Amino acid sequence: MGEVNSAAPREPEIGRAPASQAGRGNWWIWVLAVALVCGAVWYYRGTQSKTEAQNAGGGPGGIPGGGGFNLGPVPVVVTTAAHGDLPVYLDGLGTVTAYNTVTVRSRVDGAIVKVNFTEGQFVHEGDALLEIDPRPYQVALEQAQGQLAKDEAQLKDVLVDLDRYQKLFKEGVIPKQQVDTQEASVGSSKGSIQADQAAIDSAKLNITYSHIVAPISGRVGLRLVDVGNIVHATDTTGLVVITQLQPISVIFTLPQDQLPQVMAKLHASAAQLPVEAWDRDDTARIASGKLATIDNQIDVTTGTYKLKAVFSNEKNDLFPNQFVNVHLLVDTKRNVTLVPVAAIQRGPQGTYVYTSYAAPSGNVVKIQPVTIAQTTGNLVGIANGVKAGDNVVVDGQDKLQDGTVINPTQVPMPALAASPTGIVAPGTPAPNVAGAKPAPASVAHIGETATKPAPGATGAAQR
Repeated sequence: MGEVNSAAPREPEIGRAPASQAGRGNWWIWVLAVALVCGAVWYYRGTQSKTEAQNAGGGPGGIPGGGGFNLGPVPVVVTTAAHGDLPVYLDGLGTVTAYNTVTVRSRVDGAIVKVNFTEGQFVHEGDALLEIDPRPYQVALEQAQGQLAKDEAQLKDVLVDLDRYQKLFKEGVIPKQQVDTQEASVGSSKGSIQADQAAIDSAKLNITYSHIVAPISGRVGLRLVDVGNIVHATDTTGLVVITQLQPISVIFTLPQDQLPQVMAKLHASAAQLPVEAWDRDDTARIASGKLATIDNQIDVTTGTYKLKAVFSNEKNDLFPNQFVNVHLLVDTKRNVTLVPVAAIQRGPQGTYVYTSYAAPSGNVVKIQPVTIAQTTGNLVGIANGVKAGDNVVVDGQDKLQDGTVINPTQVPMPALAASPTGIVAPGTPAPNVAGAKPAPASVAHIGETATKPAPGATGAAQR
């Protein structure tokens, strides 16, 4: 009695599952962890195997060494370096200027009755341009001629009187004063005749001025006045403008640092320096001429000096106020090794080219450092590093490294283009390259080949 029953029933715990049930419910987490570990191991081993195969096979360059990832020879375009002469040009910007420009004005007053030219026509010196009504000046001429006849008759009368007075003076009939007065009358009549002759000449000159002719040979511009307009000798506006186009001049500028080189060349040679005019894009040569003169001062605001070149302009390719690129030939590098500009590469090690040579495994490239002596247009003169006969890569260098096996496509040495763009202008002669063969018509510039490139070659067409 009095004892509490310790075996009272307990309330069940809510939300707590047995340990065996919790372990069985999380089995998928362990499966996912094992799968991730297996995938990481597989990826690591696959990447390592691929790297070892590329190292054994020489990488993208295709140097033999086994492995299943050898891509084979790299297709490139090569050309053969050659000995030759390379011109040295100084490049400047210029403006075409008419050799002579004349604004034709009237020298007499009157109405325009006839226009004898067509706008834009080429005229020669002395050709009739316009006619001004000459009738007022013809009337003035007739008046002067009539006055001349009157004064000549009066002169005859005073001469007869003078002869009579001289005889009477000798006889002592009249005084000497009367003879002197008659002599003065003769002199006055002669002066009147001279004035009449001058009036006649002035009238004739005005008639000549009423027929306006071309003072120079050249091209006439737009007509500034029409038939029927009255013009005056004091008018500031002209009748028409004539520009001389043959020959024609180009005014261009060069940096003052290049002045000693140009002056030395002028003093050393009596011949005029050759000058070439190229178009606005500097891609095509327009005309060739000679250096005429150099300005007598330097522009302190720009640090440049002006030069004037003269062109025959027989085909009228140059036009006044046209913008052109000017190339002044000042020197020629003799017997240098020539390679295309496209062959030159630059990197941390300096300037270099890829040269090709034969190896047991095939054609292989080598990085060859070079020293540039002169760059003109699309050709580079090499002082040392490459000799004539070496094959240099001109396209496809981005896939190469030292020792890469290549599949070369041979192209001829391109013709010289003085333009910095490297595009050969029509009619541009090839440089004086010893032993070089002329490029076929189908080869426009570096990168265009006359033969079909090897399969897989990229970038071997026009760059």
